Amino acid sequence: MQGNLPPEAQEKVEQLQDLQETAQQVSMQKQQAEDELNETEVALDALEDIDEDTTMYREVGDLFVETDYESARDDLEEKQSNLEVRVETLQKQEERVQDQFEELQDELQDMLGGGGPGGAPGGMGGPGGD
Repeated sequence: MQGNLPPEAQEKVEQLQDLQETAQQVSMQKQQAEDELNETEVALDALEDIDEDTTMYREVGDLFVETDYESARDDLEEKQSNLEVRVETLQKQEERVQDQFEELQDELQDMLGGGGPGGAPGGMGGPGGD
């Protein structure tokens, strides 16, 4: 269908496709950060059940290095905090991309004389495939 579109409309379709790819990448990054955050929270919960005098090790590359309870907890709490900020940032980025996609989709529909909701011409769906 793209070959039959005016150049401006073709450009909009390409922009929509680019935004869709960006949305997928952001969504994957957010999912990875959420998974890592969940793992960190599980580790913090497990740490609460461990005696503070227990010998612990942390992974450093391919090695396990002895660490103390306080350092382990502090590192996990800092990691948790950083991941929460990352997830929040990615959520906002995901929302911005979705808004841009919808705005561009509306522009394309107006350009082509359509105007009803329900997707862009050519069967393109929105970037938020959830």
